[in-house]
Parts: sequence; structure tokens; C-alpha cells
Amino acid sequence: MSPNGLRRFPPRRLPQLPVVLDVWCELQCPDCHSALADLRELRARYGEALDVRLRHFPLAKHPHAYAAAQAAKEAAAQGQSWPYVEAVLERVADLDARGVRVLVEVARELGLDADEFDTALIDGRHLLVVDADQAEGQAIGVTGAPTYEIGGERLDGGKSQEGLRERIIEIADRLLGEGGAR
Repeated sequence: MSPNGLRRFPPRRLPQLPVVLDVWCELQCPDCHSALADLRELRARYGEALDVRLRHFPLAKHPHAYAAAQAAKEAAAQGQSWPYVEAVLERVADLDARGVRVLVEVARELGLDADEFDTALIDGRHLLVVDADQAEGQAIGVTGAPTYEIGGERLDGGKSQEGLRERIIEIADRLLGEGGAR
């Protein structure tokens, strides 16, 4: 009891918003293209309560992945991160066949400054940020893409994505409290 005769209750702990879902992705990766539907569904389900953060993890087996990661950072600098990422992932086969010119074409199609993309790919202004994403991924055990990290749990989708969306929903709902989904 408090001095004024009222009963004291411990403070209620509210969920931290938004919940962060880090997605280590590679824009030339067919598995990441497949994961795009899950990411769209998760973003629609949770809205602003789930912060889906793209982290770049270019794989050596895909020769244009590093350039694509840099281009995605330029798209973010121009305010169009997710639209650009989605458009490039939709053209994975085209990127395989035609190389980095596809990255500039996608920028142009989205109304971005394509000349600035071309310059960014030459001057390497986004190299350090891409390297930092990759290093952080390696530090937590990421070995392939897509890999997810939510609530301190790493979920590897590089070999199979089966059941990952459901597991992410389970963790997000727990972190947001009951009824966390919108």
C-alpha cells in the first residue's frame, strides 16, 4: 500500500515498437526473390510495428551482387529503398544475363537519378556500408541469403524457407504482446 492508501502495482512493461526484423539479402539471389512474397506479407500484416531492415550479404557466386547492394544503398539515399529492391529482385534472371546495366535501368524506370546510380557504382560511395552489413552478418553466423534475425534469433533461409514466415510471425507476435498482428 502506498502512503495515500492506494495499492501499488508493478509498472507494466509495454512492448518495444517497432520490432526489428533484419533481413540479410542478396539482390542476385533466386531464394531472396522467392522470399519477397513473405516480406511483403509481413510488412502488410504488421505495418509500422515491424521494421523490416534490409541488410546486404553479397555472395561470391553471384558476380553482380556487390554492385546490386551498392545500387540499393543509392536507392535508399534517393528515398526509394524498398521499391528499388523489389524491382531488382523481380529481375534476378535479367541481372544474371545482362549485368549491372540492369541496375541503372531499374533506377531510371522508377524515376530515380540514373546518372547518380552510374556514378555511385563507379566511385564506390556505398562500399563501406555494404561491407559493414556483410561483416555484421558474418559476426552473427550468416552464411547465406536470405537470413533473418528477429528478437535475437537467427533464422537461415538459404537452404530452405519452409516455415520461416510462420516462425517470424510467432516471434513478432510474442515481442509485440498478444494480438501483435494488425
